[in-house]
Amino acid sequence: MLKRILTVGLAVFAISNLAFSGGALAQEPTITVASTTSTEQSGLFGYLLPRFTSATGIGVKVVAVGTGQALDIGRRGDADVVFVHDKVAEEKFLAEGFGVKRFDVMYNDFVVIGPKADPAHIAGGKDVAEALRKIATTRSAFVSRGDRSGTHEAELRLWKVAGVDLAAVKGDWYREIGQGMGAVLNMASSANAYLISDRGTWLAFKNRGDLAILTEGDRRLFNQYGVMLVNPARHPDVKAKEGQAFIDWLISSAGQKTIADYKVGGEQLFFTNATN
Repeated sequence: MLKRILTVGLAVFAISNLAFSGGALAQEPTITVASTTSTEQSGLFGYLLPRFTSATGIGVKVVAVGTGQALDIGRRGDADVVFVHDKVAEEKFLAEGFGVKRFDVMYNDFVVIGPKADPAHIAGGKDVAEALRKIATTRSAFVSRGDRSGTHEAELRLWKVAGVDLAAVKGDWYREIGQGMGAVLNMASSANAYLISDRGTWLAFKNRGDLAILTEGDRRLFNQYGVMLVNPARHPDVKAKEGQAFIDWLISSAGQKTIADYKVGGEQLFFTNATN
């Protein structure tokens, strides 16, 4: 009797192991995408990624950081794909051999946001350089990401375009916090400060306080996003097939339509421009 019980028990255990192994084998493959806080905090990924997974059976884990950090993650081989928005840094990443090929995916723009009281008197202007000069001249409170993100790098380039030497003029009025766009918006809202944000994150942001868009429309505020597969020749653990499938879907008509269809309050956040 005991022998029979043991035999049955072993059989059940073996069947359970097979079922478990089959379930594990049936799990969807998952890739890691190092991307910007703007794609995450704007809500785009929450809308986009379930549709990609439904279409392909590939799951996506997102590491949302500044563009500089995202590219560093790619350099270490800790991501399969990087999806960022600083073309100069992206081209450097490719030149160093860490990426396979870069594809344009979508764009939006940066905007200068500030308190409605507008102590620097920049409201309604379209010249971002003039706006930044006025902010610096009046020493009006300004919050910077200070995190090597695409937005931070764009901000630094714009100060140079404005002819403002930050090293010489910045003081208590200029605050670098080393955090993402959401944290900057929250701090600026509390302090009634100016900042530069991508439009997508601003539109999805709820805690606006007394802030509003004050300067927009300058062509120098254009904000392009690109995607690259991390080079499997440098990092053999990269899931090249699944990562490329993600890229191919993003630049396909289905992926481009999904991005274009994402709206907040009826307003489109990202505009597609992939050339497949």
